[in-house]
Amino acid sequence: MYQPPAFREDRLDVMHGLMRAYPLAMLVTAGEGGLMANLIPFLIDPSGSEKGLLRAHLARANEQLAALRAGAEALVLFQGPNAYVTPNWYATKAETHKVVPTWNYATVHAWGTPRILESTEWLRQQVGELTDASEASQARAWRVDDAPEPFLAGQMKGIVGLEIPISRIEGKWKVSQNRPAADREGVIDGLRQSDHPMAELVAERYKPASD
Repeated sequence: MYQPPAFREDRLDVMHGLMRAYPLAMLVTAGEGGLMANLIPFLIDPSGSEKGLLRAHLARANEQLAALRAGAEALVLFQGPNAYVTPNWYATKAETHKVVPTWNYATVHAWGTPRILESTEWLRQQVGELTDASEASQARAWRVDDAPEPFLAGQMKGIVGLEIPISRIEGKWKVSQNRPAADREGVIDGLRQSDHPMAELVAERYKPASD
């Protein structure tokens, strides 16, 4: 990943936090069928390996399963908030007009060698934990046990488990760090007009000189 120093994020807890907040990630593999990519929700287990362990499940009929079984390195791309940044938010626009649009974003890329799991017990735990995490914001959370057991057993037959111990991980928070203070304040104000989550990411990385 292209990582100018101003945008680089190396803190493992911060990267894991983005993974938890935005669990739907792009799983990329390269196998005999060429490059393949699928969006799959992941769980991150920080203690599962030195850099964390990714867990997921996918359909048994998914053609990407062949590449995963082959054991070649996989890449998982997590995308956090992103936002277009108009030059109209920059104070320097009025001064020089030497400004251009850009796009702010936060992303984490994780690499590792996948392993496939077929255990019904593992799958049941994985589906349960993923469901609980996804339902946490609901007033009345749905749980896996709410579905009839014979139905669940049938559903489990159609999926396989996936674990990826993270061997390499990179984070990038491109959130206006390279702009002058007045421009960054303008970006924060502009994004907050629409309650965009990117506003807080810019604010987190910005500390006014008076502070």
